[in-house]
Amino acid sequence: QVQLAESGGGLVQAGESLQLSCAASGRTVSSVTLAWFRQAPGKEREFVAGISWSGGRTAYADSATGRFTISRDSSKNTVYLHMSSLNSDDTAVYYCAARPPLGLRTQPTEYDFWGQGTQVTVSS
Repeated sequence: QVQLAESGGGLVQAGESLQLSCAASGRTVSSVTLAWFRQAPGKEREFVAGISWSGGRTAYADSATGRFTISRDSSKNTVYLHMSSLNSDDTAVYYCAARPPLGLRTQPTEYDFWGQGTQVTVSS
């Protein structure tokens, strides 16, 4: 089992930056693939960024490339999502998710463990 707890969401102005954190705990936390997803009202949950268990590989959605950076600190069992140049399209609930270390996947159904989510609202 892996438990995930997101933090860092809030209300920001367009163009500003925000960093989300996801604290992971559990027996296998050091060997899981971690990812961030988001879900806006009326839309499906979508992949934002993912990072391998070693931190050596990352993947980003097109909407996140060049603006968002995912990283992990294994000593703290924490994964981060640094978001810059935010716009209103980034408004959503952001979720942290974990899956076995068998490659980076982008579909929500391929992730076994989820956090409760943290709201990010970007005002224009």
